[in-house]
Amino acid sequence: MSMPEHQLPEIWGGVECTINRVNNHYLDQLELAGLYNNPEYLDSIINLGLKQIRFPVLWEKHQPPLSTQIDWSFTEDCLHKFRENNIEPIVGLLHHGSGPAFTDLLHEDFPVLFAEYATKVAEKFPWVQYYTPVNEPLTTARFSGLYGLWYPHKKNDVSFIKMLLNELKATVLAMQAIRKINPEAKLIQTEDLGKTYSTPLLAYQAGFENHRRWLTFDILCGKINSLHPLWKYLMRLGFEKEKLHFFINNHCPPDLIGVNHYITSERYLDENTEHYPNRSVGGNTLHAYADVEAVRVHIEEPHGLEHLLKEIWERYNLPVAITEAHLNCTREDQLRWFNHVYKVACKLKSDGVDIRAVTAWALFGPFGWNKLLTSINVEYETGVFDISAGYVRPTALSNLIKNIGEGNNAVKPLLGQHGWWKQQSRYYKTSSNENEIASTVAVQPLIVIGKTGTLGQAISRICTERNIHHFLLDRSAANICNEELLVNMINQYQPWAIINAAGYVKVDDAESNKAACYKANFLGVEQLAAVCCGYDVKLMTFSSDLVFGGEKSDPYVETDLTNPINTYGHSKLLAEMSLLKQYGTALLIRTAAFFGPWDEYNFAAQMFSKLEAGNEFFAPDDNVISPTYLPHLVHASLDLLIDDASGIWHLTNKGSVTWFEFAKRLAERSDLNQELIVPVYNQQTPAKRPAFSALESIKYKLMPSLDEALDAYFLSTVILKERVLTQKYEH
Repeated sequence: MSMPEHQLPEIWGGVECTINRVNNHYLDQLELAGLYNNPEYLDSIINLGLKQIRFPVLWEKHQPPLSTQIDWSFTEDCLHKFRENNIEPIVGLLHHGSGPAFTDLLHEDFPVLFAEYATKVAEKFPWVQYYTPVNEPLTTARFSGLYGLWYPHKKNDVSFIKMLLNELKATVLAMQAIRKINPEAKLIQTEDLGKTYSTPLLAYQAGFENHRRWLTFDILCGKINSLHPLWKYLMRLGFEKEKLHFFINNHCPPDLIGVNHYITSERYLDENTEHYPNRSVGGNTLHAYADVEAVRVHIEEPHGLEHLLKEIWERYNLPVAITEAHLNCTREDQLRWFNHVYKVACKLKSDGVDIRAVTAWALFGPFGWNKLLTSINVEYETGVFDISAGYVRPTALSNLIKNIGEGNNAVKPLLGQHGWWKQQSRYYKTSSNENEIASTVAVQPLIVIGKTGTLGQAISRICTERNIHHFLLDRSAANICNEELLVNMINQYQPWAIINAAGYVKVDDAESNKAACYKANFLGVEQLAAVCCGYDVKLMTFSSDLVFGGEKSDPYVETDLTNPINTYGHSKLLAEMSLLKQYGTALLIRTAAFFGPWDEYNFAAQMFSKLEAGNEFFAPDDNVISPTYLPHLVHASLDLLIDDASGIWHLTNKGSVTWFEFAKRLAERSDLNQELIVPVYNQQTPAKRPAFSALESIKYKLMPSLDEALDAYFLSTVILKERVLTQKYEH
């Protein structure tokens, strides 16, 4: 798409900042992110080239009791840092919250109290020009008043509408108060932009929800009167006309409409509930129906982000910005989603729609949104940066955003293929639109070396699931010890990266076959690194926990000294040293003891085979290791590769056990006889094993726990068995 740079939508950013109350527990996203104690995190934002940033000056944080003497120091430092670097802040005062403990969304004085706080903010920061007083008021009212998920946990239409009106009146009064101090202050009103589609039977329910979705902007623009489609609904709930006339007499249209759009924002209603997961089934007083993501249903009518943005532009004729663009998924789909959103914005802008910007949301990632902020036990998902390990690590998104912001064509090999939302596998029901799975453009492939090995096959399987264009090659096409073959392979495929999953894996046999072990694990990696370095092709390869000698009693981290005690470990260490010396930007993953659902030779599979046959299984109880679920390892490794990470990284599931303890934990989850598992000590094996070789990372904290790995393993094996039985029955 060619367009003069000055006509391109700007790139904005935003920090997930909700202070959400669930019963009497408050979840503060900035506290969970460690931002209050690490304000230097903000330095990473400066280099992205953002024009504006959505940043919180939240009521709950600054004025928890009404009598609080407000401490502005943290906020003041942050806002001035942005100002000094020519990033205009968009100040948010309430973000999915219910206010401080002395009020809530149903409180009669909520709007007035909120406006008083807004006055204090404007007095402190009179230079701030852009405000979002209340983020997504309709969404917050639904979650707090209709669904009961957030405080004050109501589940009725009256509470829902009262909360919405309180939030919007608070917005009006706040902007009036702010503009008394700064007459140039602008309102950027955000709201989730979705739409509901349905079967013909449920068109009445979809129609109601589609009128309801506009309430925030209709009310602020003074469009709520007796002619409005929901006027009778509001009157039926018992709301006095005077409450609604307030907005006609004090209409406060946004200076810019902020669209927060997610893949799940569009919904589909279907009374044929048997086609959908049980968790999606609900209904109204007339019909039971499934309420599912519209993207997972084949819909004939116009839908999707481009269509929705046209609708809101035509309805209000006000400037629009996409104020949240984020997706919790694999790294390449995060790239594809942001790229998709930006391309839609560019297209609409070239068509005459006043699209001002696309906002990279959750720059530091959010916490707990996988459970909709309803639990104090939160899980972290990465954003533009990964802060899971206590420091700011740029992900591939940061490079994409920086490149777009600089006006470059950020066309990467991974962007040429569809995200999951356009793949056939997304549907709940079979669709005939098979063409959706095709690549949009020809792209460079990823090369995976190690076709016959467990790791190589697992990487290929997951690359296929993630729609990463790749080739899995065997020794005849990519012998890592053969320079000529490697050069021919690179010239033929022109890969953007190579993953080496080949190598000598038999630890005990290596003691009597040292030459073969060193050739495959050391000399081959050395040769591959030299070729990749010469052709500037990104390289990822794998090492082992056996580079350590077992002197520690707590898990080894990336900076610990190595000391292998067997040939296999020594061959891996030589490979590490050679790799990092000649190709410092290569990515080296140390891992251990992996198990998975697709391999019949790993420790877990061998144990089950023995126990199912009624035989004893002998497991060492004097070697502490970190079992690693192979799909978790592959997903994390691919994310790091896409992020252009380099150096040594430890990737294992969180947890340290002996082989015997691991076998017992596996057996505990099955109906097999645990008494058949026999511990052994002081094994006389050809290769010495370190007494302790468990790993953990100081660089990456996103690998799940061992318990979560076992949950995933057993779920996968059950699914695989069901597929085998189904195929056997069908044939």
